[in-house]
Amino acid sequence: MKLNLKRPLVFFDLETTGVDTAKDRIVEISMVKIMPDGDEIIRTRRINPQMPIPASATEIHGITDEDVKDAPTFAQIAKSLSQFIEGCDFGGFNSNRFDLPVLVEEFLRAGVDVDFKKRKFIDVQNIFHKMEQRTLVAAYKFYCDKDLTNAHSAEADTYATYEVLKAQLDRYPELQNDVAALAEFSTRGEAADYAGRILYNDKGEEVFGFGKYKGRRVADVFAEEASYYSWMMNGDFPLYTKKLITEIYLRSKKC
Repeated sequence: MKLNLKRPLVFFDLETTGVDTAKDRIVEISMVKIMPDGDEIIRTRRINPQMPIPASATEIHGITDEDVKDAPTFAQIAKSLSQFIEGCDFGGFNSNRFDLPVLVEEFLRAGVDVDFKKRKFIDVQNIFHKMEQRTLVAAYKFYCDKDLTNAHSAEADTYATYEVLKAQLDRYPELQNDVAALAEFSTRGEAADYAGRILYNDKGEEVFGFGKYKGRRVADVFAEEASYYSWMMNGDFPLYTKKLITEIYLRSKKC
């Protein structure tokens, strides 16, 4: 089924140095940009992470330090990448929980301001898990009746994810062919940041999603205990989470 798009939709996949969204870096990025008329633009790029690639990561994606020693850093491609994704919504496989937070962190490190707040995010894995409870390799076989060769290659995984979503729309008539509806269906929960540290309550207010203040309004905690804000800013939290709590902290100081 052809996707019903009002603006471009970018499917993307990252290969990284590890699974820590706050610390690990991108070593390969692939994007398939689907235009509203159905045209496809594919971009795949190796990236020098400026840190050693652990052997455990290489075992998964096959990319070594030697492979990326002459590749550009993310900072060097950040502006052109931001232009490529300007005005686009996003799709991926487990992207809401991993790929998107990592990508946001890389843009922040590079000092390139990309506003993701007005974008829609379709996580094909969440749709799959709600419908069938499987993995990407199994999803590709189940929905597309194809074997996913070269799995954990960013481009192969990215294009397979795009094909799986189209097949899901064919298989499940109850799925609405609309980016906003698919994004809502595939979202696990209402997170204010991308790492799930700060959530929204039923009133749309930011609350903590972790720790001793879990469930409490962030603004209330900061008003009562300003040192908690300082602790978070000095702690091992993602850059975007720190950016968000700073906005909340400054907002609460004005009240």
